[in-house]
Amino acid sequence: MGESAMRMLVVDDEVDIANMLAEYFRMEGYDVTCANSGPEALTAASVGAAPDIMLLDVNMPGMDGFEVCRRVREHLSCPIIFLTARVEDVDQLDGFAAGADDYVMKPFSLEVLGRRVAAHMAREGRVRERENAVRFFRELTIDYKQRTVEVRPVTGEPGDGAVKGVGVEKPGSEGSHAKISDALEGSIAGGAGACPSRTYVDLTKLEFDIVALLSKRPGQVFDRDAIYERVWGWDAAGDPSQVREHVRRIRNKLAAAGVADDPIETVWGVGYKWVAK
Repeated sequence: MGESAMRMLVVDDEVDIANMLAEYFRMEGYDVTCANSGPEALTAASVGAAPDIMLLDVNMPGMDGFEVCRRVREHLSCPIIFLTARVEDVDQLDGFAAGADDYVMKPFSLEVLGRRVAAHMAREGRVRERENAVRFFRELTIDYKQRTVEVRPVTGEPGDGAVKGVGVEKPGSEGSHAKISDALEGSIAGGAGACPSRTYVDLTKLEFDIVALLSKRPGQVFDRDAIYERVWGWDAAGDPSQVREHVRRIRNKLAAAGVADDPIETVWGVGYKWVAK
């Protein structure tokens, strides 16, 4: 399966149905993972690469599809399509309240289901194109796709687009173009007014995931339990107190790279929030 294949998670306690769906969508080019219970689904959704779409059976023993959907929605935003034999309006309302995007009634046509899935993936692709893959803060550039954090030393006021050392003249005045051109050439050559060096911060996977979680939601407070569940996974064997140590390491690395103001603020007794602008 190619790296660009869309990842699908199929969740159904009936193994034959799950296998049938997996076989069909693999033929359609999807990278399919199957789970046959609620706990299996939560594990599959939190380990490794996140799914791009989920097909989720409602009527499963133990943890039903509604509960799985509610838990998955705490850390995933991919489309979730419920597969169900229930037809009552209240069930559909419960499903949408839990975070579902669509309902498909059993029995269903594989071709029709395939079209519904394709429509959701096309819509999801348009949404992702509108989202910024890169975010800029005063000293930081975070590339979520490349998973990099770059530090840019600040030498002027935010929004000051002037090149250091360049005099300002009215547009069209004699010599203005030459002065700017000379200054830029000097910057490229490393002379006066040269652009400051940039540094990439060497973060581990968990450290970057914490930075990504906080920085995508500036000002939102996350407690340690929420960070641990979203970054390590809901079923991880460990202790949320590990979050404190990872945040400490992130702060040390950012400071060593030249970040003057700590972008992560501790909310005492609660957790952490991203405060860089």
